[in-house]
Amino acid sequence: MRTFLYTSLTDHLKKLTDTEGNQLIKHIDLWNEQVEFIEQETPFATPAIFIELMPFNWQTLGGNAQRCSPTIRFHIIQQYKGSEADGSIFRTDAMERFTVLDAIDNHMKGFEAMTEDQKKTITMWQRSSSSTNHNHEELIEDITDYTCTLFDSF
Repeated sequence: MRTFLYTSLTDHLKKLTDTEGNQLIKHIDLWNEQVEFIEQETPFATPAIFIELMPFNWQTLGGNAQRCSPTIRFHIIQQYKGSEADGSIFRTDAMERFTVLDAIDNHMKGFEAMTEDQKKTITMWQRSSSSTNHNHEELIEDITDYTCTLFDSF
């Protein structure tokens, strides 16, 4: 199920484009504290999304079917472009940060996926929380949590 979830998310995120039709998200990977260890990390382009799969608590439905409703956390990394202060010469560029976050949220609304054999499904995708980073340097890490329902028949 993790493989199906992760590849479905990355495939969907790659379809998100900017106003010029270019892929908006430049790097997608699993979360591994990349921002904490930036000096040791392989360089990556921004905006980037690192996907954190929070614990899955499975419920057996009968037979070989299980269901869970996990939280999937997106760590959205962008370059700091200057002050957002009213009157700042950097404000327009700096506010692009929120435009990207809104674009991701809008793109993820209603996300669903199913394997061809219908044994694995992702449904009920919803944003559940957002955290805006107010303590950053060159890179900004904003976090958005989503919940969904996963069905797995194996």
